[in-house]
Formats: sequence, structure tokens, C-alpha cells
Amino acid sequence: MIFKVFYQELPGEVPVRERTQSLYVEADSEKEVRNKLYDRKYNIEFIHPLDEAHLNYEKQSEHFKLETV
Repeated sequence: MIFKVFYQELPGEVPVRERTQSLYVEADSEKEVRNKLYDRKYNIEFIHPLDEAHLNYEKQSEHFKLETV
């Protein structure tokens, strides 16, 4: 399953919409996503599992890049 992760780069940073970034990770669960990204020290706001329709929509974006973790 592919998950979209919304995060702030700095762990102590207060979430502000304009500075929120996102990335896409393949994993079996949200917990696995968190474990894969643990060493990056991101301030993870939200992890959203993508269904087939949403994933196809996201793939159309120029910002879509599946992270290899």
C-alpha cells in the first residue's frame, strides 16, 4: 500500500500549512511508515493511506515521487 505522509522537516517546528511537505512511502501499515522515516526526525503531521483512485490522481502530479526507504 502507498501512504502519503504530511510532515515538517524540523521536529520542533509547529505545523503550518504553508511549510507542510509531503512524500509517498510504500509500506504495509502506518506503523511501518513511521519506522521507515524514524531516522529522518521529521515532525509527522498525518499519514494517509491512498486507495487506487486517489493514488492514480496523485500520480498525475509533477511532485509525485515514491520514496525508497
